[in-house]
Amino acid sequence: MVALPTTALVLGGGLPGLPGLPGLPSLLSTAAAAAPPRGSATRYTIVPFLNSNDGTVNVYQADDATDFRLLKASAYTPPSNRIRDASIIRHTDGYYYITYTTHTWQDTSTTIGFARSSDRANWTFLYNYTVPIANLSRAWAPEWFIDSDGSVSVIVSCSTTSDQWNFTPYVLRATNSALTAWSAPVAMSGIGSNHIDTFVVKLGSTYHAFTKNETTKYIEYATATSLTGSYTIRRTGNWAGWGSTREGAALVQLDNGGWRIFFDGYGDGSYYFSDSHDTFATWTAPKKLPGISGTARHFTVLKETVSGGPTLPTNVTRSFRSVNYSTRYWQEQASLLDLPVVTASSSAAVKQAATFTVVPGLADANGYSFRNAAGRYLRHYDFRARFDANEGTSTFARDATFIARAGTASGSVRLESYNYGGYYLRHYGNQLRVEQGDGTDLFRQDSSFVAVTAWA
Repeated sequence: MVALPTTALVLGGGLPGLPGLPGLPSLLSTAAAAAPPRGSATRYTIVPFLNSNDGTVNVYQADDATDFRLLKASAYTPPSNRIRDASIIRHTDGYYYITYTTHTWQDTSTTIGFARSSDRANWTFLYNYTVPIANLSRAWAPEWFIDSDGSVSVIVSCSTTSDQWNFTPYVLRATNSALTAWSAPVAMSGIGSNHIDTFVVKLGSTYHAFTKNETTKYIEYATATSLTGSYTIRRTGNWAGWGSTREGAALVQLDNGGWRIFFDGYGDGSYYFSDSHDTFATWTAPKKLPGISGTARHFTVLKETVSGGPTLPTNVTRSFRSVNYSTRYWQEQASLLDLPVVTASSSAAVKQAATFTVVPGLADANGYSFRNAAGRYLRHYDFRARFDANEGTSTFARDATFIARAGTASGSVRLESYNYGGYYLRHYGNQLRVEQGDGTDLFRQDSSFVAVTAWA
């Protein structure tokens, strides 16, 4: 199996269980994921259609599943019809594939489309596939799923002419490696009719489905021991705090082991994300996806580890210079991390306070932690950057661990909080805080630093 898309993420056994939701099977720990190894980077790719145009798709990429930036505009326009709800994978042949809805929502749509790319930016139309369901009215939102045995399936929401707005999820399984032949559709038992946009991830031997109930307009949660079911719906209504008029759920596992769900808030024209760090039991309050909310519509997320990520030397001392304020450096002041001016004429005490030892991350050795001369670690507390003695707890370790992402200048890094995905160490008013990226160039510059020869 190659780099798996979010629909195909499968975690092996042997990990400690976590308390789950009442009545749920024991779930695996989320700790299986890790920050990218030295010299590598995480890359998330999405291929959404546009709020203003469902005849083409843009391609965006991010290194943190939050700050998506345009790779190519209008990267693929099908030779006819529309392109909506595109789902992306990377297949064993090394190519990227998308499958998508071929017509706009008002029209009869009995086919799903397929296209292929070698670089994610340039796509070639492959074919439209007529879903073989009697009296089919609409085949919508096809979602890739790669199982732990390597088999490839598409989950597609279908309705018939007798009730064109009543959708049922079906599974089509690829019967050849070229992804051109498919098994007969099998309804996903237990989820039932009037559910749309069903998205599945597999952890251990359990399949976890997130699906929109078209009556209530809430995203529901179900589990099963096989892809086609029978599923038991475990959570209904506003169980996760996401609100109603939400659809197009897609999940991806973050580098810190947590899970992120994305969904289209079609009721207010925004796009949202929410995180879970206890394997789907509880979720953070939904937030608008910065930068592309209101532009992008209905996508899935492909996560890959690629070469060329930023690195910092470990077990050495360094000082850290702001990218956009080149005379300002990290400095500890009364246990807090600030960004004052430091020069060659600064006192020895000032220079020492601006010097830190870079060590492997306390929570993840592929990440980084920073220690002052007194042995205290840089951590965030109430989102303020400060230095504290190591408490020896997992919470402290995560607070004191950062993942290096590429900065805005050559050789610079951005330091993402390990336990708050998409939050970065940034300066504001010459104080260092951990704040969520807002998708602007200014934020990226404020959160970019260069490791330089230590002042002391």
